[in-house]
Amino acid sequence: MTAVVFYFQVHQPFRLRRYTFFDIGSRDDYFDDVENQRILKRVAEKCYLPMNGVLERLIERYQGRFRCAFSISGTALDQMEAWSPEALASFQRLAKTGCAEFLGETSHHSLSFLIDPDEFAEQALAHAARVERLFGRRPTTFRNTELVCYNRVARAAEDLGFDGILCEGADHLLGWRSPHRVYRPEGCERIKVLLRSYKLSDDIAFRFSNRQWSEWPLTADRFAVWLHSLPPEETYVGLFMDYETFGEHQWADTGIFNFMEFLPEAVLRHPSFFFATPSEVVAANDPVARLDIPHPVSWADTERDLTAWLGNHMQHAAHQALYEMAKSMRDSGKNGHKELLERWRKLSTSDHMYYMCTKWFADGDVHKYFSPYVSPHDAFITFMNVLDDLTRRAKQATA
Repeated sequence: MTAVVFYFQVHQPFRLRRYTFFDIGSRDDYFDDVENQRILKRVAEKCYLPMNGVLERLIERYQGRFRCAFSISGTALDQMEAWSPEALASFQRLAKTGCAEFLGETSHHSLSFLIDPDEFAEQALAHAARVERLFGRRPTTFRNTELVCYNRVARAAEDLGFDGILCEGADHLLGWRSPHRVYRPEGCERIKVLLRSYKLSDDIAFRFSNRQWSEWPLTADRFAVWLHSLPPEETYVGLFMDYETFGEHQWADTGIFNFMEFLPEAVLRHPSFFFATPSEVVAANDPVARLDIPHPVSWADTERDLTAWLGNHMQHAAHQALYEMAKSMRDSGKNGHKELLERWRKLSTSDHMYYMCTKWFADGDVHKYFSPYVSPHDAFITFMNVLDDLTRRAKQATA
């Protein structure tokens, strides 16, 4: 029997407004809430609401045999609560079916695991509590920011009580081994790792609407045949992708919603295939072997590493400056200045580092598409100006 595991990442950052050197000390409205609201409402209309409707119908039609999982960042939850409560309510309806699992992650979609274990733990635990409060079940599977995983993060997630963690099934990590098996990260005693089948995931997430692709147009029947062609001993297939694949990156007129409407029927025609959530696969399977993940592996770009966020001097300088403030900002929060801590945590969202990326090679168009800035340098200057102002305000508050 082979489980098909759909996992969707839901995330929106708090983008910064244009903030110049001359604003330092005079303005503290760092975030462009007009633009953030506009984008959130657009994505809710084009993706969250229609796709959640598709999933609700599938769960009802197949009487719970269709199952899936989400990870929703705290910043996305904040924006839905403020600007699209109907979108949040639609996710809550999915949770009530018992067929949609909600995973844990860092509350602010941060890279804290690389540099500040205390901040990582605080964000992960705070988000787990919020997921339980909103969706009725405390997460037992962890999805780190941008699917970044390595031995140390897996052990940290294990220490926080998680049973499973997701990871990219990168070729250089696996070698001859299959991404469709359950492994145990090196250095861990209990947690299990589930891997993303990147080729099959990207067939939906990136190639679906590409008319130059040899497999276009992709139908549900053809994709199901690819799944059914896997060796019968494979435990699961991890189809992990951004939720905005549906309706935002792949527009409705590409047929992406119809594809998902018909896919479960095509998959379930084979008696050895079924749908499952990550926690169900983790609970039902022992690890086949240990998997050594000595260096961070992500799902970004062709390199599957951290260079999308920390690949140049600007990114390193900004990231270092941000975390040099970490302890003092947490202290500010404990001393009654929670608004300063929350602003700092919004700055810890990985997107701010991503906007400074200068990788304009095979994946350059992807970076340009997601950035609201004219250039990576513009992103760096804006971020550092905001950080300068926040530092000054924190010092004044604790003086």
